[in-house]
Amino acid sequence: MTAQIKLTHRQILVVFSGLMLGMFLAALDQTIVSTALPTIVGELGGLDHLSWVVTAYLLTSTASAPLYGKVSDLYGRKIVFQFAIVVFLIGSVLSGIAQSMEQLIVFRAIQGLGAGGLMVMALTIIGDILSPRERGRYQGYVGAVFALSSVAGPFIGGFFTDHLTWRWVFYINVPIGIVALIVTTTALNLPFLRQPHKVDYAGAGLLVSAVTALLLVTVLGGSEYPWGSAQIVGLALAGALLSGLFLFRERRAAEPILPLRLFRNRTYTLTGLGGFVLGLSMFGGIVFLPLFLQVVTGATATNSGLLILPLMVGIIGSSITTGRLITRSGRYRRYPITGMALTSVALLLLSTMDSSTTRLESSAFMLLLGLGLGMVMQVLVIAVQNAVEHRDLGVATSTTAFFRSLGGAFGTAVFGAILTARLGHWMPRLLPAGSEGIDPALLVGSPEQIRALDPAVQVAVVESFARSVSAVFLWAVPIAVIGLVVVWFVPELPLRDTAYVGAHAEVPGAPAGPAQAAAG
Repeated sequence: MTAQIKLTHRQILVVFSGLMLGMFLAALDQTIVSTALPTIVGELGGLDHLSWVVTAYLLTSTASAPLYGKVSDLYGRKIVFQFAIVVFLIGSVLSGIAQSMEQLIVFRAIQGLGAGGLMVMALTIIGDILSPRERGRYQGYVGAVFALSSVAGPFIGGFFTDHLTWRWVFYINVPIGIVALIVTTTALNLPFLRQPHKVDYAGAGLLVSAVTALLLVTVLGGSEYPWGSAQIVGLALAGALLSGLFLFRERRAAEPILPLRLFRNRTYTLTGLGGFVLGLSMFGGIVFLPLFLQVVTGATATNSGLLILPLMVGIIGSSITTGRLITRSGRYRRYPITGMALTSVALLLLSTMDSSTTRLESSAFMLLLGLGLGMVMQVLVIAVQNAVEHRDLGVATSTTAFFRSLGGAFGTAVFGAILTARLGHWMPRLLPAGSEGIDPALLVGSPEQIRALDPAVQVAVVESFARSVSAVFLWAVPIAVIGLVVVWFVPELPLRDTAYVGAHAEVPGAPAGPAQAAAG
C-alpha cells in the first residue's frame, strides 16, 4: 500500500522558486541570443553558418534530454538539475570568449548539453508535485518566466549588441545561474527513494550519433554539398543505420533510454509526433523573425527584440488562459487542435510580409502565431504526464521534450537551408549590373553592412532577404497543417487529480513509488 502526502500551496511555491530560475536561464538564452545573431555573424563572419549557432545548441540539448530523465531516476532530480545548470554556465562563459564562428558553434554545443536538462528536469519535477488537473493553476508561474524572458531577453540582448558587445548575451547567464544554484540547494528538498537502475550509455551514444548524422543531412544538403552527393547520401544512410541500431539496442536494454513499450500508448505517440511537428514549425518562425525585422525593415537589434513581443505575449497569454480552463473543466483536447489551426493561419500571413508590411500588420501576425503556439506546448506535456504510469514519468516527460527539441533542431536546419538556397537564387537576379562579383554572404553579413551599401545594391539585398524569408514561412505552413491532423487524433482521457510526490512504497517489491521521482 502507499500513503499519499499532498504538498501545501506554500511548499509548492518554494519548490517552484528553484525550478523557475533554472527555466529562466533556458528561456532567456532563446530570446537574448536570437536578437544578436545578425551582429554576431557580422563580426565573426559566415552567414552560411548562421543556422549552426542555433542548430549546435539545439542538437546537444535535444540529444541529451532523454538521458537526463533516466539519470534523474537513479540519482534524484535535484543533483541532476544542478549539474545541468553548471554545464550551461560553463558553455555560456566559453561562448562569450569565442574568437571565431567555429569556436562559438562548439561552445554553444556545450551550452546546449546543460540546457537539455534545465527545461526537462523542471517539467518532470512539476509532474511529480502537481496532478495534471491541478497544474493549470500553477501554469501562470511558468508563463511568468517566459513573460519576463521575452521582455528582458530581447531588450537586454539588443542593448548589449548596440551599446556594449554581443558577448554579454552569454555572460549575463553567470550571475543568474549562481543564484539558481543557491536557491535550488535550499528549495529542492523533496523526498527521494533510490531505486536500482542502469543507464543505457550505448543507447545514448547511438541516439546522439543518429540525430547528428540526420541533422547534418538537412544542414549541409543543398548548401555545402548537392543533395545527391556522396557526402549527403552517406550521412543519410549512416543516420538510418544508426537509428536502426538504436531501436535494436532499446529492444534489448535492461533500462532503455527510450522504452519502446511507450509507443503502445496512443497519447504518448501522438503527443510526441505533435511536439516534433510543433517544434519544426515554431523554430522556423521564431529564429528568422528578428533577422527579417533587422534586415528588411531596418530595425536595430534592440528594436527587433521588442518588436517580437507580440509573439511572446500571445504564447504567454494563451498558455495561462488555457491552463486555467483545463483546471476548471478537466478537458484539454480542444486546445491543441485550435492552437495548430491558428498557427497554420499565422504562418501563412507571415509569408505575405515584405518591405512594405506595416508594424501593426506584422505585430498582429506574430500575436496570432503566439496565441496558437501557447495553446499547444504545455497542453501536450499535461496530456502525456496524465497518460503514463509514474515509473515512466521521467522518461516520458524528457522524451516528449526531446521530440519537440528535435523538431526545432531539424526546423532550424531545414529553414536555414531554405533561406540560404533562396538567397542564392534571388541575389544574382536582383543585384544591379556591375555588382555580380560581390559575395552575397559578405553583403548580408550584418544589418550595419547593408545600411552602408550603395542604395541600389542595398535595395537588392533587402528585397532578396524579404523574398527568401517569406519562402521560409510559406514552407512552414503545410508542416503546421500536418501538426493539426496529428493532434486531432490525441485522445481525451480523464485528468488525474492526485500528484506523485510524497507517496512512499510500503510493500517490499512493490512498483517504485512517487518518492523515487522526487527532486532528491
